[in-house]
This record gives sequence, structure tokens and C-alpha cells, in this order.
Amino acid sequence: MARSTTTKTTTRKTAAKPASTPAKTAAKSTTKSTTKATAKVPLPRTRKKATPATAAADAPEAVVVTETKPVSSQEEMKKPELIDMIVEKTGVKKRDVKPAIEAALDILGEALAEGRELNLQPFGKVRINRLKELSGARVMNLKVRQKIKIEEDVKDPLAEPAE
Repeated sequence: MARSTTTKTTTRKTAAKPASTPAKTAAKSTTKSTTKATAKVPLPRTRKKATPATAAADAPEAVVVTETKPVSSQEEMKKPELIDMIVEKTGVKKRDVKPAIEAALDILGEALAEGRELNLQPFGKVRINRLKELSGARVMNLKVRQKIKIEEDVKDPLAEPAE
């Protein structure tokens, strides 16, 4: 009764790893050949889940880079005030300014609703940061980028012109 190869059944238990299913807790059987060199079969590794306590300990400390300025406490500008300010600045009659401003505001609102960016200097560049559709309204968080006006001093000539 000579066999060419003999097989040996061994069992391993996973003691250090948490078991999530009963099948993982059962012993694993492996078949090894005694005539060949025995090689260790690596067990599959499970990824260790981070707990909130370890995640908080690993997180770097928060650092304030810049301080935010408080929101203006001034009253909001409404359309009648805007129309009055434009009449004052341009000298055009109110009856001529009002339809033009209302048409401009309507066009700007439609462009934002379509998701378009606006580049209206000197007002600034406007883009939609976030958009949320509600049952009766559309909520848009806009980002406006304006150039800062730097008042240049009157250029002093290097030399006085000769008379």
C-alpha cells in the first residue's frame, strides 16, 4: 500500500481578528502535501476600521488662517432705492430708468437660473457656488469677485516743466 503522496489536514483559527460572520469563526481547513515543502498560506487581512476616537486623535489641530469680517449691518437695498440712485447719478428721468432697470434685473435673474456665470465689471464676476431647488423657489449661493479700487495718487512729475 504505497501512496505516492499523502495529504495532511490542518486547521487554523483566527484569534486576533474580529469576526463579522459565523463562517469566519469556523476553523479553516487547508490541505498540504507532505512530499512537497510546506508553505504558509497567508490569511486574508481585513482593514481596520477607524473609530471616531482614533479619527479625532489623528486629525491635526484647527488653525484660523484669516478672520472673517462681519456681515454688513446696513439695511438691504431694494429696487426703488436702486432706481432713485441711478436717476440721481445719471440725470435721466425716473420713468425712463425704471423699465430699463427692471429689464436688466429680469435678464440677470434668467441668466443665473440657466447656471451662467456673469462678468459685469465694475460690479464683478458672479458664479453659482451651490444651487438648491425647493418646491416654490430656487436657492442659489453665489460667489462674487470684485476688484478692489485703488485710488492712485496724482502722479508727481519728477521735474517741473520749464516755462
